Amino acid sequence: MLFKYKAIDEGGANREGEIDAPNRDMAISGLQRRGFIVISIKNEDEKKSFLSMTFFDRVKMKDVVILSRQIATLFEAQVSALKAFTLLATNTENKLLGRKLTQVCDDLQAGVSISGALARHPDVFSEFYVNMVKVGEETGKLNQTFLHLAEYLDRQYSLTSKTRNAMIYPIFVIFTFFVVMALMFVVVIPKLSVIILDSGQEPPVYTQIIIALSNFFVNYGFIVVIFLILFGIWLWRLAVTEKGKAYLDQVRLSTPLIGGLYRKLYLSRISDNLDTMLSSGVPIIRAIDITSNVVSSRVYKDILKQVAEGVKSGLSLSAAFEKHNQEVPNLMIQMIKVGEETGSLGNILKTLTDFYKREVDGAVDTLVGLIEPVMIVVLGFGVGILLVSVLVPIYNLAGSIS
Repeated sequence: MLFKYKAIDEGGANREGEIDAPNRDMAISGLQRRGFIVISIKNEDEKKSFLSMTFFDRVKMKDVVILSRQIATLFEAQVSALKAFTLLATNTENKLLGRKLTQVCDDLQAGVSISGALARHPDVFSEFYVNMVKVGEETGKLNQTFLHLAEYLDRQYSLTSKTRNAMIYPIFVIFTFFVVMALMFVVVIPKLSVIILDSGQEPPVYTQIIIALSNFFVNYGFIVVIFLILFGIWLWRLAVTEKGKAYLDQVRLSTPLIGGLYRKLYLSRISDNLDTMLSSGVPIIRAIDITSNVVSSRVYKDILKQVAEGVKSGLSLSAAFEKHNQEVPNLMIQMIKVGEETGSLGNILKTLTDFYKREVDGAVDTLVGLIEPVMIVVLGFGVGILLVSVLVPIYNLAGSIS
C-alpha cells in the first residue's frame, strides 16, 4: 500500500512524501525509524480508481530503460546515489515512477543499499534488475552496471515490441473479417433474401444454407454474443491461474508459425539474461534461477528450474539443457557445450542472443508478409461466397421475368 505522509524530521523541518508499506502501522513504524514525527498519514491507494491503476498509472519498460541510462550518466559524473535519485525523482514525467524514486530516496537516506531500496518495488524493478545492481555495488562498478542494464532492457524492449506489434496486424484483420461477416449475415443477406423468397422460386441448396445462417444470427445472435462473453471471462480466469498460464503458454508454443516465433523470442531472452548476468559476476546457478523468473513463459521457467537443479547436482550447463532437447534446440546446446570447453561461454551466449534476435526479426517479417495476402484472400473469398449465394438467384429471377 502507498501512504502519503506529513512529518517533522530530527532537525525540525517539515517533510512530505510517500512510503510503501503493507499497512498503516508498519508505515508509521518505518517513518519513526527514520527519526520522523508523523503528523498525518493517508492511504493513497484508496483514492485511485481501478482504471487508473491498471492502465494509466504504471511504469513501462521504456521508462526503466531511460532511467537506467540517466543513472549511469550521473554515476559516471561522480554524483552521489542519493542526489542522483532525488534529481531523477523530481524530473521524471511518469508520476508513478517519480513516487517510487522518492521512496527509494527515503530508503537511501535511512541507510538502505541501492539494491535493497529498489527491491522494495518489484512491480518496477525485477529480480534480475535488483541482482544486477547488487553485483554492481559489490564490485564498485555501478555506472557500468546501469549502462549494461539499459542496453539489455533496450534490446528486450525492442524485441518484445516488434513481436507484439507483429501480432496486432493479424488480430485486426481477423477482427475486421468477423465484423464484415456479421454485418453481411445480419444486415445485407436478410434484405436480399426477402426478394428471393417472395419470388416463389426454390433457391439453390447453398443459398438456402446462407439464408438459414442469416436467420439464425438475426434471431439468436444474442446467444452467440453471450457465449463469446462467457468464453472471454473463462479465458481470463484461466489466464490468472498458474495451471492456466502454463496451459496457455504450451498452446502458444504449439501453434503453427506463432509457436516458432515465441520459442525464438524466449531462447533469445534466456541467452541474453545469462550472458548479462554471468559477465557481471553472478554465479551460474543464481543466474539460471533469476532468468527463470523473468523469461515470461511457464514452460521455459520450469525447464530452467530443472536445469538449475541439474547444475547443482554436478551436470554441465549443456548437459542439463540436453535433457530438454524438445524445447531447446540442439544448436543452442552444442554452442553452449563449445563455450564451456573453450572457456568462452559469455561470448557464445552473446552470439546466441544475436542469432536468435535475427531469427525473431526474420520470423516476424515472414509472418506479417504471409498473413497479409492470406487474410485478404480469405476475406474476399468469404464475402464473395455470400454475395454469389444471394445474387445468382436474383439474377436468375430477373432473367426469367425479362
